[in-house]
Amino acid sequence: MTRQAEIKRTTKETDIFVKIAIDGAGVSKISTGIGFFDHMLDQLARHSLMDIEIVAKGDLHIDQHHTVEDVGIALGQALKRAAGDLRGITRYSDVHLPMDETLTRVAVDVSGRPFLVFRTEIPRTKIGEFDTELVREFFQAFAQHAAIALHIETLYGVNSHHIVETCFKGVARALGDALAIDPRQMERIPSTKGTL
Repeated sequence: MTRQAEIKRTTKETDIFVKIAIDGAGVSKISTGIGFFDHMLDQLARHSLMDIEIVAKGDLHIDQHHTVEDVGIALGQALKRAAGDLRGITRYSDVHLPMDETLTRVAVDVSGRPFLVFRTEIPRTKIGEFDTELVREFFQAFAQHAAIALHIETLYGVNSHHIVETCFKGVARALGDALAIDPRQMERIPSTKGTL
């Protein structure tokens, strides 16, 4: 089973290439022009053990919104395509991800039904040059186009960097586990409906 895909997304605002291999080793090659966002996407690859390549050129002279949201769209589309018919996957997973004073809970259902619950307060509006309100925008676009139900809740935390990083690392761990193949149901769709 080869679970990998490429997506090319070009609009008047962004030009994005994404390549993903679900059954990878956590290798990443990320270039979006937004340093902190690149760092978070590296974490997403590393802790999900998916290989992810992203090259994004966007209208950063306006702001970061279009680039971050469109990367979420393209990455979600690539993941959905790579995952195929979802035969044999574990489907559900959740994790509590600690980082120093911060603890974030993430749960995921690779269900074919997109939904985001995002209950995370980020004290600062900027981390470096990164607009922190875009964290939710990224996960909204990603969940919608990956067709997953994604719940993210920071239970407590003070440092904005830690809070955002636990969100990305938590999603990485939960998603990696949910997409893992369960040897007990290799040929089955994990649903009583027979389809996802």
